[in-house]
Amino acid sequence: MRGAKLRIHPLFFAAGVISAFTGTLFLFLAAVLAALEHECAHAFAARRYGYALDSVTLMPYGAVVSGDLAGIPPKEEIAVLLAGPLANAATGFFFVALWWLYPETYAYTDAAAYVSFSLFFVNLLPAWPLDGGRILRVLLRPLGERKAAAFCRILSFVTAAGVLGYFVYTCFSEPAFSALFFALLLAAGTFGGAGYSRIVFSRERTLARGVEERRIAISADAALSDGLRFLREDKYLTLLLFEGETFLAEMSEEEFFRALGSGNYSARLKEFVSP
Repeated sequence: MRGAKLRIHPLFFAAGVISAFTGTLFLFLAAVLAALEHECAHAFAARRYGYALDSVTLMPYGAVVSGDLAGIPPKEEIAVLLAGPLANAATGFFFVALWWLYPETYAYTDAAAYVSFSLFFVNLLPAWPLDGGRILRVLLRPLGERKAAAFCRILSFVTAAGVLGYFVYTCFSEPAFSALFFALLLAAGTFGGAGYSRIVFSRERTLARGVEERRIAISADAALSDGLRFLREDKYLTLLLFEGETFLAEMSEEEFFRALGSGNYSARLKEFVSP
């Protein structure tokens, strides 16, 4: 599988230095860790459906994962998008439970809990490129990709303008620079995208040391996306296709990857083999 890459935006260091001088370094680090947890949760969920984390970039406001979810069925895409916010919510509730059992830990974990719950709620806002905006785009896709994208971008600009207006309002008392960063994120992300990339196995390394074969019996009417969950880097996949209880054909791992290359994950397995 292609290795994951960690990139650091130059402004990330600047944000860290500023937080150190303003006494918010712990909050900054907590936000970074929560953001990494968020993106890793996306990656783990995506891995289940045949996608892999391509790269994570540490940004001044957190982290961004890059890649492509093109071809994944809507139901699975929504599951991947929800994984990040739900992971943050679970972490937040963990801290709440910890306070219930050990109240003295509150002083050391309140910032981490605050950040986790903030990421949960903020990412569910229906604005691109937040998870809520991506989910909205998936739900609007039956109207047409262009209409769905246009609606999400307009909503993102409206949200960014509102957040920017809030920042301007706070400038008359105590400027909320986090709101400014958030508004810039929404404005910049409107024309961009980040997601996941398809799993690609390089068998040259695994075959050199030997790899076990994994033989899976599956209905020939199953979709390509159904076969993705059986992929393992340490095992060579062979699909045994059956129509009813009658054996139809074998599909090798190479044939399966060629079929995935069509981009039509809802296509039936039997469409890519000869009996």
